[in-house]
Amino acid sequence: MSDENSDWYGPDAATFGDRVAGAREAAGMTQAQLARRLGIKKTTLIGWENDLSEPRANKLSMVAGLLNVSIVWLLTGEGDGAIDPEANSPLASDFNEVLAELREIRAAMRTNAERAALVEKKLRLLVQTGV
Repeated sequence: MSDENSDWYGPDAATFGDRVAGAREAAGMTQAQLARRLGIKKTTLIGWENDLSEPRANKLSMVAGLLNVSIVWLLTGEGDGAIDPEANSPLASDFNEVLAELREIRAAMRTNAERAALVEKKLRLLVQTGV
């Protein structure tokens, strides 16, 4: 696994979860197979791949070992990792544009969710104080 295609899974193009899913697919494993090998529930792995949670250090090390990628690559997208599955596809640039747009939407959603939580907290405080 080389650095030449690591930009595909780099921090600007992919998240931790994207890299786990990509490396798992490159290794030819299903979610159920990887979860079983890690000794975790499939829902836990799905949470990692969907960036809803992250593994502890010991599981992160196991994931890297089972998928034959470096821990640094999983966390940052730099170093030895999975190869771009679309590298030879003529649709790669279109795919990358759509993926970038999806990343922007995800970031905006995360920001809005955090903002909504703050507004909800303010509302609860107002209701509790009777103002």
